Amino acid sequence: MKFLSMYKTIERNTPPTAEEMETMGVMMKEWFSSGKLLAAEGCMPSQFGARVRQTKGQFAVTDGPFTEAKELVGGLAILQAPSREAAIEYVKEFMTVAGDGECELRQLYEMPPDTRTK
Repeated sequence: MKFLSMYKTIERNTPPTAEEMETMGVMMKEWFSSGKLLAAEGCMPSQFGARVRQTKGQFAVTDGPFTEAKELVGGLAILQAPSREAAIEYVKEFMTVAGDGECELRQLYEMPPDTRTK
């Protein structure tokens, strides 16, 4: 089963420290090797982003930073787990390294293998 984990936290406008990068790097390397992490990316500060909203066919674009938001997506990961419960445990382990915040965990739809090549 595949899961999307979105890490939400208070926005920080400084890059991670060398120690934080090393600690996260060790965990990610272990997770990639074990097969439980399929992809992961961190997000740049919201000042480099935009929000695009559609209402009744009309688009509105709001440039960052998003100062009104209390928490923003700081990064995402695609996890491979045997169950929802296992994915929750992976997220708990991740958050002990990442720190305070919240992870939204969503199971991803997967196409049956026989329909992917048609």
